[in-house]
Amino acid sequence: MTATDTQRVLVLGIGNVLWADEGFGVRALETLAQRWRLPPNVQLLDGGTQGLYLVDRVREADVLVVFDAVDYGLPPGTLKRVEGEEVPRFLGAKKMSLHQTGFQEVLALAALLGDYPQHLLLIGVQPVELEDFGGSLRPAVKAQIEPAIAMALAYLADFGIAAEPIEEPETGTMSERRPEGPAKPSDLPHPSLGLPIYEAGRPDPQTACRTGDARVLARARSPAGAATPKTTNRLDS
Repeated sequence: MTATDTQRVLVLGIGNVLWADEGFGVRALETLAQRWRLPPNVQLLDGGTQGLYLVDRVREADVLVVFDAVDYGLPPGTLKRVEGEEVPRFLGAKKMSLHQTGFQEVLALAALLGDYPQHLLLIGVQPVELEDFGGSLRPAVKAQIEPAIAMALAYLADFGIAAEPIEEPETGTMSERRPEGPAKPSDLPHPSLGLPIYEAGRPDPQTACRTGDARVLARARSPAGAATPKTTNRLDS
């Protein structure tokens, strides 16, 4: 496979960083943008959960690489690549969230409009945990970010696309600065949502309950028809 400077390449991260391993695709894209410099014809995009709003960007791409959390039915933390016409099938087989349904429709609409990418690669990881609002990637999934990026860069290298590593700055962290390269700042996760900052900002379980309010849960568990304590706005003297 070869590529020219006029071939349009889109590297896309999709998912929701607010739901633990659901954010894998965005975190992989974020790390790629921070650590590697790519040619101007390679665009990086945080697709989040935008669904059909991504169709025009997908239609413009000759080569499309997608990072995502995918339920392959494999052991948690397993990294798997899927290529070509098999990609929509894996995105739709076991939907974990609405964004997967949306992106499957994006590909279908691009095909309907006659602008389907000539080359398509899905790099997905089997999630460990999804039901943790405000949570971050689990260690087994986070450990697959670098292998996923290496997989993407190897795929792009087959098209003659070379990536150059970006030296880490002497001060500050990678998540506190805008990535270098051709991507527009609006196409990438905001530095304030960078992985280290996101993880450091989460309250501990004692401060912010993660399993539900015990008062509400106790009421839900009470027998049908059981009386519940009444509340009043009056302050007893």
